[in-house]
Amino acid sequence: MRIRLISTGALVAATAFLGAPQAFAAEVSDQDRVFLRAAHQGNLAEVAAGEDARQHATSSCVKSVGAALVRDHGKLDADVTALAGKLGVALPDGPAPEDANKLKAVRAKAGTPAYDTAWLAVQEAAHVKTLALIDHELKAGENSEVFAAARAARPVVAMHLDMVRGGSCHAAKAPETVDAGSGGRLAASAHDRDVLAATAVASGLALAAGAGWWTVRARRGSGRS
Repeated sequence: MRIRLISTGALVAATAFLGAPQAFAAEVSDQDRVFLRAAHQGNLAEVAAGEDARQHATSSCVKSVGAALVRDHGKLDADVTALAGKLGVALPDGPAPEDANKLKAVRAKAGTPAYDTAWLAVQEAAHVKTLALIDHELKAGENSEVFAAARAARPVVAMHLDMVRGGSCHAAKAPETVDAGSGGRLAASAHDRDVLAATAVASGLALAAGAGWWTVRARRGSGRS
């Protein structure tokens, strides 16, 4: 009886280990794909807008906010790009045409106070839109890694919105450093979890094989007695 219990327990443990990959590899839904693509395009648009503000804004405040957008959305996009590559999601090559056209219209006012006013208004609308995109992913997304990326981005985007809220510039709300993504290391950590799952499977198979060997040995010993 003891021999049977040992064998059964080992097989149960092995079955649990074999189920580990499913716990780490969630499906990528259409919603997750849409979010990754839209987030990537949004990040590209914000980096472009930030670089433009650093060159053409008339106030130091708007220039500072632009620098913050370049820094933070660059980091966020590194995570989105790495994660999309890991999950096999193809990303667009550039920002959405609508965002590119808005920036072009703002740039036509370069070097004048009207540029700053228009830039702040566009950025307020853009960050309201991005927050809505993130919140929808947090409600409807299915892949845990994409969900984590959206959750990490939300406080950063909310901070940016505070810096341009009401069409006014609040550069004082932009810290010198901010936790805005890991530069692609989110996907790397997910890879580590996959390696851990594979190791668990191997351990489970070894455990099951060992249990089988002990069972055969015990039966042979019983036959000799």
